[in-house]
Amino acid sequence: MRVLGVDPGLTRCGLGVVDGGTGRTVRAVAVDVVRTSPDAELSVRLLGISDAVERWMDRYRPEAVAVERVFAQHNVRTAMGTAQAGGVVALAAARRGLPVVFHTPSEVKAAVTGSGRADKAQVTGMVMRLLNLEVKPHPADAADALALAICHLWREPMRVRLAEAEARAAEIAKNHKARLAAAARQAKTQGAAR
Repeated sequence: MRVLGVDPGLTRCGLGVVDGGTGRTVRAVAVDVVRTSPDAELSVRLLGISDAVERWMDRYRPEAVAVERVFAQHNVRTAMGTAQAGGVVALAAARRGLPVVFHTPSEVKAAVTGSGRADKAQVTGMVMRLLNLEVKPHPADAADALALAICHLWREPMRVRLAEAEARAAEIAKNHKARLAAAARQAKTQGAAR
């Protein structure tokens, strides 16, 4: 499976494409950072991000898109810009019928390093190691985009299996309740007949 990982941001938006193989094997395909000028209008900045993301989707043909979820930031303006950039990415993916999954920073850190509290240097180091990269992706947004793609490749199959198991359990519970209700009605009918 090929995944486009996106670390959204207005000034720097990290993009990374990773292919997943059997087991936990991963291979880097491409990585870059889209930059927009803080002096430009918001709409122009979002258009620039959208255009770049759409070019990447057309060029690399991902099967899914993993975007970092805005979890909590002290700076409301930064959080809003990050969320807007993530929304533009989700829209571009939806236009192509691609599934989009939002992962929290702690989910990404835990998937890649084993600790949800890992720092940027630890994440970058593990991304380099997992993808056999000789050069550190720079800036950190690039490494984060690759980490998002890896996280998705490793977590999504488990999430899908869990959702399927929950759906099966709900169906079994529904059928069981229906059988209990039918048995109760039958017992009531038989009791009334006596």
